[in-house]
Amino acid sequence: MFQSPLASGAAFAPVRLVALALIALCLAAAAPSPAKANPKYAGIVIDANTGETLYAYRADSQRFPASLTKMMTVYMMFEAMEQGKLRPNTPIRISPHAASMIPSKLGIRAGGTITAENAIKALITKSANDVAAAVAEHLGGTESEFAQMMTRKARQLGMSSTTFRNASGLPNSRQVTTARDMARLGIALQEHFPRQFDMFSTRSFRYAGVTHRNHNRLLGRVRGVDGIKTGYIRASGFNLVTSVNHNGRSIVAVVMGGRTGASRNAQMEKLVAQYFPKASRRDRGPLIARNGSTNFAIRGASIASIPLNRLPIPAFTDRVAEAAPAPAAPVVAYAPTPQPRASVDPIVTATAESRSGWVIQIAALETQDQAVDYLRVAQARAPGILGAREPFVEQFVKSGVTYHRARFAGFASKSQAWNACSALKSHNYSCLAYQN
Repeated sequence: MFQSPLASGAAFAPVRLVALALIALCLAAAAPSPAKANPKYAGIVIDANTGETLYAYRADSQRFPASLTKMMTVYMMFEAMEQGKLRPNTPIRISPHAASMIPSKLGIRAGGTITAENAIKALITKSANDVAAAVAEHLGGTESEFAQMMTRKARQLGMSSTTFRNASGLPNSRQVTTARDMARLGIALQEHFPRQFDMFSTRSFRYAGVTHRNHNRLLGRVRGVDGIKTGYIRASGFNLVTSVNHNGRSIVAVVMGGRTGASRNAQMEKLVAQYFPKASRRDRGPLIARNGSTNFAIRGASIASIPLNRLPIPAFTDRVAEAAPAPAAPVVAYAPTPQPRASVDPIVTATAESRSGWVIQIAALETQDQAVDYLRVAQARAPGILGAREPFVEQFVKSGVTYHRARFAGFASKSQAWNACSALKSHNYSCLAYQN
C-alpha cells in the first residue's frame, strides 16, 4: 500500500506532492483489488493455452460452489453422450424429488420429461435446479449417488479440493470447492468437449412458451467471452466462471464471493481487461487429461519446494479440511469410520519438527484427536502405501490458533515420498511431501 513520505515527517514541494498523489492513484488502479473487508472473495485467472496462473487471490481457500456445481453436472452429461448413454433426444423424467426443488427451476411437474439437449440448455441458462436433480437421478439412480460420481470425476480431473453433495449447488455445508478447482473444470470442459462447449454461449433458451435468459451477463458485453456459468447462494455470495477466447489467446477466470451480481461482474471485467492481454498465443495442447493426470502444474510449484512457513492457514467449514497448497489437503468430509487402533498406535504428537528425512502430510485439522483418527483411517484404507510408515501429529500455531498436521514419516528418499503421494490419489487423498 502506498504511504506518503509525510508520515515520516519529510517536507516536500507541492509539485512533488502532486506527483506522489498521482503515483498512488496509478498504483491503486494498476490491479484489480477485491474488497478487503469481504472474506468470501476468491479469484483466479489461468492462461488456458499454457496453464500459467496469471492472477490468484485466495484461490485455494474453500468456498461454496453454488450453481457452479452445474458445470460438473453438464460435464457428466457431455461424457454420457460420448459414451452413448445419452442422446440429445433422450427423455429425462422429472421425479417428485426433482419437482420439489426450490427455484431457480423450470417448474416441470412430477412425471413430466425433458430431452437431454433441452436439459443442458436449461442448466446453462436458467440454472434450473429441478432439471439438475432429474439429470442426477437419470445418470446416477439417486442424486446422492450422482454426487459421489461427480466427486470421483472431480478427483480424476485433479480437482482435489472439491466435494459434491448434490447436482444443483443448493446449500449444503459439505459441498465445497476452490476457485482454482473451478478454473480447472472450466478448462476441462473446453478441452474435452470442444464441440459441445459452444452451448455455454447460449444467450437464451425457450421452453414451454417461456424464454429464459442466460444469467451470465458478460456474454455479448465483453469481447471474447463465450461462457461459462454463474452461481449464487447466500453462503457463497455471487460466483462466476468465465471463458475468454480471442485472437489466439485463451483464459479461464473465476470470481467467487461477490457481494452483488453487479460487483462480481465488475471484478470479472477488471480481471479480463488486465490479464487477458498477458495470456500467451502459443497453445501447449491439452492441459488436463481425463484419466486424472495433468500436463501442467496449475499451482506453479512442486510439492516439495514450498517452505513450511508459507503454508496457508487451514480453515474449517463444517469440519471439512481446507486445501493445502500443492496438492491440496484431502477434502473428504471429516467423518472417519472406526478402525483397528493396534496397527498404528502409538501416534506421536510433537510440537516441533521431530522427524528427519522425507515426510508426507495428508491433512491439517482442528484437534489432535481428529488428526489421529485421520491417520488411522488413512493407514487402514491404504495399508500397502502407509502400513510400514510412521504416523505422527505435529502441532503448529498461526495467529494464535493451534492446528494439527497429520503426517507420515519413514520415507528414505524423495522418490519414495512422491510415489506415496501419487499412489494416495487412488484413495481420494492428496498430500504434501517435504524433507526435514
